[in-house]
Amino acid sequence: MAISWVLLGIVVLLGLYAISIYNKLVKTRQMVNEGWSGIDVQLKRRANLIPNLVETVKGYMGHERETLEKVTEMRARAANASKGGAMERSLAEGNLSKALVNLMAVAENYPDLKANEGFLNLQQELSGVEDEIQLARRYYNGTVRNLNTMIDQFPSNIVAGFFSYAKKDYFEVENEEERATPQVKF
Repeated sequence: MAISWVLLGIVVLLGLYAISIYNKLVKTRQMVNEGWSGIDVQLKRRANLIPNLVETVKGYMGHERETLEKVTEMRARAANASKGGAMERSLAEGNLSKALVNLMAVAENYPDLKANEGFLNLQQELSGVEDEIQLARRYYNGTVRNLNTMIDQFPSNIVAGFFSYAKKDYFEVENEEERATPQVKF
């Protein structure tokens, strides 16, 4: 009789422990979703700034049409990639960042543009958004790391496998060229 109570107690404790692990997995998954939402918000802010930036620059850089078209094209690709996963989105956003750096580098050749208050405001706002994207990306990648660790570690891997938890992709730069610090002088 005493053995059955001990076994029942062990089963109850194991059940409570499994529930605790499951709740932690749910919390961590929600933090990953929150992190992805933060990235998405900042990327949309940047995407909304780009048409204003292109229009401001267009008046000064009429013969730099290729640079402007590239930025517009990369913005469209990034918008289409927003329906994809972290890997697809990070690749598209990396290409957009590269196009924006090229645009800013070309703008260096136009002193009137560099002195334009609207351009300067857009440039400053874009810089702020880029900083926010970095912060959101770090938060997201941290929560992905925590979730992926829980999915791999014992005994939480048993609970994660039972409830079909899958690892998430990091939001990272794929291209080594994009990892290099851009050389833009103002």
